[in-house]
Amino acid sequence: MKRFFELRGRLSRREKLLTEIAGIFLFLLIWYVIVASGFFQETILPSPEKILFSFMDLYIEDALLQNTLHSIKLNLLGYIESVAVSLPLGFLIGLIPLFRGLSERLISSLRYLPLTAAMGLFIAWFGIGTNMKVQFLSFGIIVYLLPVVIQRIDEVDDVYLHTIKTLGATKWQTIKCVYMPSVISRVSDDIRVLVAISWTYIIIAELVNKTEGGIGALAYTAARQSRVDKVFAVLIIIVLIGFVQDKLFATIDRVLFPYKRYANRV
Repeated sequence: MKRFFELRGRLSRREKLLTEIAGIFLFLLIWYVIVASGFFQETILPSPEKILFSFMDLYIEDALLQNTLHSIKLNLLGYIESVAVSLPLGFLIGLIPLFRGLSERLISSLRYLPLTAAMGLFIAWFGIGTNMKVQFLSFGIIVYLLPVVIQRIDEVDDVYLHTIKTLGATKWQTIKCVYMPSVISRVSDDIRVLVAISWTYIIIAELVNKTEGGIGALAYTAARQSRVDKVFAVLIIIVLIGFVQDKLFATIDRVLFPYKRYANRV
């Protein structure tokens, strides 16, 4: 038992699994106690079993599968576009002093832009269809990912740069053999974290032209109908999608950059 209370201690895989399961049961128990006490009405905090039954209602009445797939498609398109823009642009700005001087201050300030307030601009520029939603979600990732790419370029160890320069490498060879492997392997972890941002904006994006569907629009409609149990169910689905997405990104990272694991063991 002492190991469970050590500062920054580590649990075995079995102990970690058992504590995670216990944590879930403890959370559900507290939830049941709060609901049973009548402290909150069911219209505010429904019971876990009511939320469980609402999944079937969502599937039968609200085309849950189609709406979920639509939101996943929007997010995937947003991920791909944001990475396709951030990586080359980040390398250009991070490596060329002229471009860094011209744009670094502007890029840094974009992180303070309230994206929800900018929705009107995206509607004016791209209309109210799928393209607008993809552009909005993509931009929401770019404003955070682009500065990270530039930061990762600055973090490349000088020893590698000095070594390849000693070998007589050209600028392109330095970029190809040092900067790109180092930066992309690190940015893959950042992408894994930052792409989750688009799920925070999915409801905002899908509120525009709700007839196109999507899990965000479904949550909003359920809230308007006072079906709080359905709202909780939709939120659980988003969390599960995010969990699967995170595991998928981690697997891809292990396949593409296996040497990162060996480096961590040294």
